Amino acid sequence: MKLLTKEIIAKLPKLYSQEKVADPICCLKYFTPDGGFTWYVVEGEKQADGDWLFFGKVVSGMCPDGELGYTMLSQIEEVRGSLGLPVERDKWFDPKPLSQCK
Repeated sequence: MKLLTKEIIAKLPKLYSQEKVADPICCLKYFTPDGGFTWYVVEGEKQADGDWLFFGKVVSGMCPDGELGYTMLSQIEEVRGSLGLPVERDKWFDPKPLSQCK
């Protein structure tokens, strides 16, 4: 599965564009189908090396309330769940406020 398509890139807010928004919109969700990690992406931007830097919230078994921060697409692509399955993009995820992403 392609984690980042041209259609997603066209709609993805640039880094810091929602910085002053009290409850920014998450526009993208990645998850491990066989593990306990979920990433909710709020913003992203292509870097000089071709990788993508995202800002958003990651929810895991270690941090069930989630933690805000930055992550690279390449880091997400490297994660594997307990059965070794790769991260997937939630094709049916509807953008929603960050406060509703759990």
